Amino acid sequence: MTDASRVIGDLRELGALTSNDQGAQRVAWTPVWQRARTWFAEKLAALGLHAERDEAGNSWATLPGRSPATIILGSHLDSVPDGGWLDGSLGVLAALEALRVYGTRDLPVTLRLVDWADEEGRFGMSLLGSSAAAGRIDLDAARAARDRNGLTLVDALRDHDLNVDALPDAHQHLRSIDARAYLELHIEQGPVLASLGAPAGVVVGTFGVERYMLQFAGQAAHAGSTPLPLRRDAFLAAAQMAIECREAARRISGAGTAVVCTSGFVHVQPNIPTAIPGACEMSLDMRSLDAAALASMVAAARTAAARGAADNQVSVEWRRLWNIDPQPFDATLVQLCEDAVREETGQAHRLPSGPVHDATEMAALMPSVMLFAASPNGLSHCREENTPDDILEQAIRAYVRLVGKTIERVTSDV
Repeated sequence: MTDASRVIGDLRELGALTSNDQGAQRVAWTPVWQRARTWFAEKLAALGLHAERDEAGNSWATLPGRSPATIILGSHLDSVPDGGWLDGSLGVLAALEALRVYGTRDLPVTLRLVDWADEEGRFGMSLLGSSAAAGRIDLDAARAARDRNGLTLVDALRDHDLNVDALPDAHQHLRSIDARAYLELHIEQGPVLASLGAPAGVVVGTFGVERYMLQFAGQAAHAGSTPLPLRRDAFLAAAQMAIECREAARRISGAGTAVVCTSGFVHVQPNIPTAIPGACEMSLDMRSLDAAALASMVAAARTAAARGAADNQVSVEWRRLWNIDPQPFDATLVQLCEDAVREETGQAHRLPSGPVHDATEMAALMPSVMLFAASPNGLSHCREENTPDDILEQAIRAYVRLVGKTIERVTSDV
């Protein structure tokens, strides 16, 4: 029998172990993250299970059944700096509860739990561990990747006895598994389910992402002595582009397919009050569930960047940070998820996910689906992230119910 309160107790225990007054500090490849993994390994050991690590740092535990046909359950323990207590960890600990429940039965198929490494993209590469397992890792980008403090991914991996050049070998590890399905529980991280009065929802797919860093280059000059027509202000070019991108996203979305566009990072040089910015580096993150709409957004952004550069007498260069295609989930699993959510909560709403998740990478390789728990305050990636216990309990029970339905489905196919 599912004990959802036990999962919430585990989540609070993990939060107390790995958080401070600013929020969760389980940033990948840090001592706090490693502390979380050691704690979780102890939870697995209490079930007689052993955590093993692949070449990308993903942590696996296996509950064998009569058949090697495998259902993978998982999410991630790492967090963003000053993050919330539920993002990622809810899915890992709900998966642990599923192992507790189904480990007491005559299991016809195998269950494998995975804690993916660096889902949050500390080095600018989201879904690092699962993308390596999916065979989609960009090694050149991985070798060049640095975090916001200048630490290289190469060094971070080396500190954990991993080799950046071996990241693709994690794909062979996944391919050795007879994987028939991937199931992930996560908080919504947005307000849609709460606005519908729904404690849980069925995710039909995840948005595609195009993420770039843009470098506008002008000329630094004195703020007082340089007339406006003679300025080559790199920041104004970037700002003009950002505003045009917002309007382009509204226009494309108005045609029927939602598109979002975000400039989350801006850095100017020389970065003093009395100088015109001669250089401006800016990130651009564009997302949509529709590939054509996403391509239109990228094209509109390039046009806006060129216009902003020309209008302000500067140049602009683009560097792609990361991208992933829109990923619909498996129709059969979506229906099983809908059944599980409705049976547990009395209602079932389908919705897409704007954030990408490890399920995005898995869906390209095997039937996959996600179940969302509502986020009543709509906040995530911050310490204010929260979902009340009663909502969490319903979502956890629905997820374990989904695992049972998937076991039945996979068993009928082997």
